[in-house]
Amino acid sequence: MRKILVLASIVFCMQYAQSQTVTFAEHVAPIIYKHCTTCHRQGEIAPFPLTSYEEVKNRGAFIKYVTQIQYMPPWKPDKNIRKLQNENFLSDEEIATLAAWVDQGMQRGDVSKEPPVPVFPSGSQVGNPDMVVSFAQSYLHKGTGIDEYRYFVLPTNLTEDKYLVALEVRPGNKKVVHHTLVWADSTDISRNADAATPEYGFEGSSNTSVAQINNQLPGYVPGQKPIIYQDGLAFKIPKGSDLLLQMHYAPSATDEKDSTSINLFFSKEPPKRLVQSFVMLPVPGILQGDVFIIPPNQVKTFHGMITLPYDVTLLGVAPHMHLLGQNWHIYCELPDGKIQDALKISDWDFNWQGSYHFTKPMILPRGTKLHAFATYDNTVNNPHNPNNPPKVISWGEKTSDEMYYLPLIFLNYQPGDENLEFHDVLSNDQIKYDFVKDKIYPVYPAPAKDVVTIPFTISRPQRITVEITDLNGKVLITKYNETFAGNGMFKEEINISNLVPGTYIAVVKAGRNRMTQKFIKQ
Repeated sequence: MRKILVLASIVFCMQYAQSQTVTFAEHVAPIIYKHCTTCHRQGEIAPFPLTSYEEVKNRGAFIKYVTQIQYMPPWKPDKNIRKLQNENFLSDEEIATLAAWVDQGMQRGDVSKEPPVPVFPSGSQVGNPDMVVSFAQSYLHKGTGIDEYRYFVLPTNLTEDKYLVALEVRPGNKKVVHHTLVWADSTDISRNADAATPEYGFEGSSNTSVAQINNQLPGYVPGQKPIIYQDGLAFKIPKGSDLLLQMHYAPSATDEKDSTSINLFFSKEPPKRLVQSFVMLPVPGILQGDVFIIPPNQVKTFHGMITLPYDVTLLGVAPHMHLLGQNWHIYCELPDGKIQDALKISDWDFNWQGSYHFTKPMILPRGTKLHAFATYDNTVNNPHNPNNPPKVISWGEKTSDEMYYLPLIFLNYQPGDENLEFHDVLSNDQIKYDFVKDKIYPVYPAPAKDVVTIPFTISRPQRITVEITDLNGKVLITKYNETFAGNGMFKEEINISNLVPGTYIAVVKAGRNRMTQKFIKQ
């Protein structure tokens, strides 16, 4: 029924869009540059660029098809469950606009109204890292057509504890780096495992510290922007730690070399809170009344459950499974019996997985039961099944094996966590941000028509107010009013379609600071 309603909504929007003249300059370029160009550009993971009118026009029919079936952009979580940071999906109206543009002949329109192509940072999507650690040498992933999981130990040589607010994996070879998991290892276990093998790196998680699994740091999946922790939150990296990387290399028909590096961004001040992680695995005490074995010719659902021993502020989840995976449903059963959904993925895709952070954390009191259901299809009806005929499948690191792997990212609860709210702090706009200042940057577009975007940075957690005023200071629109926000970068879009043409002032109040930028509404 839901798919029927979505289809009906798209059809309605298409009928409306077809009645309008749709051009690249005014209607299509803003959609493509916002949702697609991050990956569809030179040097990134997408197979072709979408950075100009000609490039988009040449792929117009294909873009119409993959957006209508909602294959692109590849956003898998249910949009109606919970708002997430760095969401990237098209609205029904945007899908209809792209289709109407193709059907109308893909007109360019008035070039003067065309937005500039976004300027992306080189070497980082975050900024200037405080530390970069890299492979000591290139690693050769052989072209055998078989995927590979390999572990690498990257010394940090830190002489004091550091507190991580962002971690950015920069794959050396995007052709074969499928995803990366990262841990901080303050023991000698990983280092000794690496030294015991003559080649660079080593195979097998059995050689790593089991204790490290619950200290997982942010990782990498293609197309997903790094999370920047705000409000004085950070991961601890003990002095002398090594970074332990699990690199998953995708199958390749040719030999490919990789030399990956890691950008580390540290808190400028001692953190107020430490971010933690706990991984739900299919082990006794978590997996309910079952063992993690998937017989051939069966669709099987596994139920994991933990009972929280203390109050928790849940920041996000990062479900992981392989080719037999079909769906995830993660929800919380509060002590009073109320149910709160955390995440639902109804159409799992091994190629498009990620770590999902909530904009509003979930406050979970002691005694809450966190349930996680995962379904696997080990039948011939699963087109991704690596075995024909199907075979018995159990836990393993290879893509042809399976996993039930669910990191939970959380804080120990403190009063006031109910007011925490996290914003998207990375954008594709041509703004260079400075974390250490309370500052408002030039608003855009200039002039603005229906929506104006106000970029600004906040140096420390504090209450903010965002307003639009006239030249006399009369407040016409308020977006936030004394709302608590963390330090970081912000980009607020405000609808100004009801304002008459003229000159206005964008105002950001952060604590005692009042920052302004004039703009023109056409």
